[in-house]
Amino acid sequence: MRNRRSRLRAVRCLGSLLALSLVGFVAMAADQPSTPAHPAIPDTLQQRIIACTTCHGVHGEGTPGSGYFPRLAGKPAAYLARQMQDFQNGLRKYAPMEYTVRQLSPAYMQEIAEYFATQQVPYSRSPLPPVPATALQRGEQLISKGDPARRIPACASCHGNQLTGVEPSTPGLVGLPYDYISAQLGSWRTHTRATLAPDCMAVVANRLTDSDITAVAAALASRQLPADTHAQAAGSVTPPLPCGVLGATGDTP
Repeated sequence: MRNRRSRLRAVRCLGSLLALSLVGFVAMAADQPSTPAHPAIPDTLQQRIIACTTCHGVHGEGTPGSGYFPRLAGKPAAYLARQMQDFQNGLRKYAPMEYTVRQLSPAYMQEIAEYFATQQVPYSRSPLPPVPATALQRGEQLISKGDPARRIPACASCHGNQLTGVEPSTPGLVGLPYDYISAQLGSWRTHTRATLAPDCMAVVANRLTDSDITAVAAALASRQLPADTHAQAAGSVTPPLPCGVLGATGDTP
């Protein structure tokens, strides 16, 4: 009997200690400042474009050393917005970009495009593989004169005589990495890059041979940058083809 009473007293004591401990724990917790479940993220444009700047540089200057992430800075806003829409709509294929823009609204994409369009940062040269002089000559011919016999227009006839682009939606070509240019021309040929009809770059790219693509990419990547790298004014060139991607007749950004 005595042992039984002793065990009951021990249980009552243990219960009392647990109760006191619980009260103390609750009191201590009440004194501590509350910690949010998730840290606050600043609602700024710089914060929202981190997904862009991680690959394309803080100001959209591109990452020339990689050869594949192009410059965004200074390109026409309508062109940049159209590219995000093309990724979003499955016309242009690249998984990281498709994922990044999947949930963005048109207004949000336009805001991003306008931000990068206003950035003015120095260009940096990208690596250029060794190519024969004949290839560079062929590239310069296609850039400035095209190939009328094969119905290939000159690059300059759409992208401007300085190849810096034309407002409102023709991108510049100078300063782009060799790897990026050749990869994009190949993407138009394989239908992993497209835009709203009429998609003239797809037409032009499919008239180029593999050696033409090498020549154009090498000639563009090795060109000296002009003093003024801004896109030319709208209407300063008359593209030979009515292309939505080139900002000519029929453009519906």
